[in-house]
Amino acid sequence: MDDPRPAAAAESDATRIGTLYELMREYDLDALRVRIGEAEYDLIRRDPQAAVLDTPASAAGSVAAPAAASETVSLKAVAPANVRRVTAPVVGVFYRSPAPGSEPFVAVGDRVVVGQTLCILEAMKLMNEITSDYAGVVTRIIPEDAGLVALGEELVWIEP
Repeated sequence: MDDPRPAAAAESDATRIGTLYELMREYDLDALRVRIGEAEYDLIRRDPQAAVLDTPASAAGSVAAPAAASETVSLKAVAPANVRRVTAPVVGVFYRSPAPGSEPFVAVGDRVVVGQTLCILEAMKLMNEITSDYAGVVTRIIPEDAGLVALGEELVWIEP
């Protein structure tokens, strides 16, 4: 998706993120949340084997932050105000489809209704169907298929 802002704004975001990252290193912070105008940044320092760079919707485009060899920065996407978040009611393994190789319950862009199955969370060998409490359009599916999710972790974003 193309960044609707001028290149200078995206470069400005990269500069801000780099500065924030340096503050995290200087004060040995594991996480930092900053709001600058409409943009909100969640920076998290992690082990390089477990980290990914996920650019937020407010800073879409190619934004890169400097990182030391032993750590990287993860940016969490910031949801618009009207987004309804479906969260994990249990700790478990996230599955997008009812069986391996079958079609997922929902995909980004799908319209869902209240009570529609969104995914399955496997907890202690029990398959828990997670249904929507909201009607609207799926705008984001956050966990990777077959990934472990924590209690309360965001699974799906739905916009009315």
